Amino acid sequence: MVVGDISTGTEVLVIGAGPGGYVAAIRAAQRGLDTTLVERDAYGGTCLNHGCIPSKAYITASSLAHEAGTAEEMGIHADPAVDMSQMRSWKDDVVDGLTSGVEKLCKANGVNLIEGTARFKDDSSVRIEHGGEGQGSETVEFERCIVATGSRPVQIPGFEFTDDPVWSSRDALAAESVPDELLVVGAGYIGMELSTAFAKLGADVTVVEMLEDVLPGYEDDVSSVVRKRAEELGVKFNFGEGASGWSPDGDDVVVETETEDGETASYRADKVLVAVGRSPVTDTVDAENAGLETDEKGFFETDDRMRTNVEHIYAVGDVVADSPMLAHVGSKEGIVAAEHAAGEPAAYDAQAVPAAVFTDPEIGTVGMTEAEAEEAGFTPAVGKMPFNASGRAMTTGHTEGFVRIVADEDSGFVLGGQIVGPEASELVAELALAVEMGATLEDVASTVHTHPTLAEAVMEAAENARGEAIHTLNR
Repeated sequence: MVVGDISTGTEVLVIGAGPGGYVAAIRAAQRGLDTTLVERDAYGGTCLNHGCIPSKAYITASSLAHEAGTAEEMGIHADPAVDMSQMRSWKDDVVDGLTSGVEKLCKANGVNLIEGTARFKDDSSVRIEHGGEGQGSETVEFERCIVATGSRPVQIPGFEFTDDPVWSSRDALAAESVPDELLVVGAGYIGMELSTAFAKLGADVTVVEMLEDVLPGYEDDVSSVVRKRAEELGVKFNFGEGASGWSPDGDDVVVETETEDGETASYRADKVLVAVGRSPVTDTVDAENAGLETDEKGFFETDDRMRTNVEHIYAVGDVVADSPMLAHVGSKEGIVAAEHAAGEPAAYDAQAVPAAVFTDPEIGTVGMTEAEAEEAGFTPAVGKMPFNASGRAMTTGHTEGFVRIVADEDSGFVLGGQIVGPEASELVAELALAVEMGATLEDVASTVHTHPTLAEAVMEAAENARGEAIHTLNR
């Protein structure tokens, strides 16, 4: 029996239950608004199910296996065996626990949950198509709507993800075994994170990248630390090459590449991972029916209240133009949209947004680089502390990289920082707080830090910028 179309209403409708959407829904409900959240796949979105969380689980597990097998210098001799099936099961348990937690949090806060695909009928209602034969559909009318439909991996011509040997990042994170030979197309943060993880699990990894180095957008002395470490792990890089096609060869695949000068090369592999970026998912909601406009790449333009060109419809997360595709940004934008929908004077006004890359070693950045500070009219004061001078880093066996802090020389205000090294994703939080609260170099340098810790390197970098470092040479 086919269930007929029914009609309901809500004050706030949120489309998409990723980090932007579910956070927005919970905050809207906390503000006393009748809130409905629609999700067509899984609560937590790509981040919890197919991105941030599963990738970090594999990165942690692969690093543990690699360190156990390469700790002879510490007097530890081991030859760990990796059971990929069990590792995947553990990863799935982590994911399932978090996604079920999101669902419980939404229900506990009074959010109405609907499973299905929402498409705009007009600027005040959507039609929700439920999955499964005979499940029917329903219409939901709304006063405010928050679009948080996220992003998907970018495909390149000739490398469709429906083809068995071609992996998206989602496919790689669902792999049941480690390929003997893996070719990775793209040396951005996704490509580098997964290349490093699979190399540690025993794969022979080759990366092809159209640009001339890894991690475009990061300073050379930051990206070079990561590239050199990947090379030590056996990852081979071929820069200035774009993947042009592939063909099967027995159980393997041969990938053809081409340079701008027309030179070609070929590489044999078991699997091909395409990691060249992500694009917004805005083509599933019939945005034009609501009068919503997107740019040429499919993004929504928003103001600092996260409102689109249709004032009572908001957009947050990966679908927003000129907004970094970061889960924590989507969550912050979701809070702003929900609070503004509730009539509060909320606005997105972050002084700086931290970013992290979970390579080996990690990268954490926030705010301005030295070059950006100069371009903005500041006279930068820069301090640096190498991890090879950190006692705690030495006791972990991870001494690559450094902490760098950038400040305004005249006022001492911290403008930004770059960290490449152990636990950089955690350490950058201190610099992010310094930028957000308007802290000075003196504030950071005079704060007593626990010894021995990696965080002391942040203090030392601030002292170095003031010419007062104790444990590294002053510039």
